[in-house]
Amino acid sequence: MNPPADPERTPDGRYVVVNHRKWRATDPEIPEDVAARLRHHLMAARRAVAAARRTADAEAEGRARGRVHTAKVALGERGTPWWEQPREARRRRWESGVRQLDLADQEEGPTP
Repeated sequence: MNPPADPERTPDGRYVVVNHRKWRATDPEIPEDVAARLRHHLMAARRAVAAARRTADAEAEGRARGRVHTAKVALGERGTPWWEQPREARRRRWESGVRQLDLADQEEGPTP
């Protein structure tokens, strides 16, 4: 099985194109190890949303959706566009996101 190809990007690199839809790209300034941690948190939080929906636990779903949002903002895929922020603000955004998500894992335990 071949790994998935990198998605098409717009010429300015700000968006990826998937099924003819544009989605904001991850901030390219994020170091790969940090981006990998954020993607791990994002996928774990998405699994937690699905698990909470299966059990109709609205409170757990809300917490999981909050973690999804935190990860997406930290990756630069939501919130102020990364290309409109100075480098230091971008760094603070992803560092804060990782701290918040790591803390959430410590308080609640890792998500499934």
